[in-house]
Amino acid sequence: MTWVHWHAESERLASEAEVHTRRKDATTARSLYLKAAEAENQALLDLAPNKPRTLGITAVSAASLWFKARSFKKASQLCYLMLGRGDLPDFAVDQLKALVQAIWIEESKSEAEVAFLPGQVNFSVKGGEVVVGGAPLDLIVDKVKTIQSIFYRTIEESQDMPLRRRGDPKREVQDACRAWLFQMPPGSYQFSVAIQEPPQRDFFKTTVDPDLIAERFLTVLRASAAGDAAQLELIIPDADYRSTFLKLARNLAPTGTTFGQMEISSALGGDVVELRPENRKTISAEISRLKPKRVTDSETVEETLRGVLRAVNLDKDWIEVASDVGTHHIVGLAEALDDVIGPMVNRRVVVKVRRDALLKYKFDDIELDE
Repeated sequence: MTWVHWHAESERLASEAEVHTRRKDATTARSLYLKAAEAENQALLDLAPNKPRTLGITAVSAASLWFKARSFKKASQLCYLMLGRGDLPDFAVDQLKALVQAIWIEESKSEAEVAFLPGQVNFSVKGGEVVVGGAPLDLIVDKVKTIQSIFYRTIEESQDMPLRRRGDPKREVQDACRAWLFQMPPGSYQFSVAIQEPPQRDFFKTTVDPDLIAERFLTVLRASAAGDAAQLELIIPDADYRSTFLKLARNLAPTGTTFGQMEISSALGGDVVELRPENRKTISAEISRLKPKRVTDSETVEETLRGVLRAVNLDKDWIEVASDVGTHHIVGLAEALDDVIGPMVNRRVVVKVRRDALLKYKFDDIELDE
């Protein structure tokens, strides 16, 4: 038998396993993944060492199949064995390291004795003040809160719930898919979010698969980061929800000061979503485009205020921003959302306003000035 034979057999078995995974037949799928992993492992053993690229591809494939079969010990042993060789291409080294991280998280989840939905979402924050394994606490707390808000909004939108402008999500939403935060091995500053399996799946409509909530989360973030108006409208038909997701995505994106980049990926694979300062600008432009056109007059002036957000009362329709020249009282926040503005309290912000002839400020937009 040759590498070609074993690799083809592995692909056939893995393809069958994926069919059973989509049918939610986990037992059969796992059995087929085990057989596929054994075949790919044999292909790896039969491969000549003078083909480093094929060696890397096969090693990643075999380790991934052990992982999908939930044979974490064999997956990690193979990863460490191949990483110790020192002759693999960079792409294979990076993917094997990512697999080691995913294995570590899956083992932690098993120890938690709690059921989780497939596919945690991994986050990596880099640059600026972030160092390997460490980051400013306020930065990470803010980003985690925003991520949680996006998950809740994803559930609400998928359930066709009216857009929530004030207050926390309904208890049933919070209980439906509770988010857990897992530490990841250092490499910049990294963490992972997994969704606890809902105690009552009948909370979800028959047209909504809770197993796909994390996937939809990534789809929404990917389209938001790209500022792709057509794709966003296709994914999120409701204009208010589109605007909400864009504002939350902008809150995640860096300005380039405190940190320079956030990478978001699924443990199940697929393209990585990258948020950089240029994405933040793209998102802001799309937010501005979606805003209703306002009627202005010659006595209204558009201004940008910078300062610290000191007070918020959305019920009474105002915020206060303290700058070097005093405190500015800003009104007209009817369309503002709790989970967009809330994390900005006592943080430096940039507020776009319209100032009228009586020197009153009316709200247009707000974002962090990190």
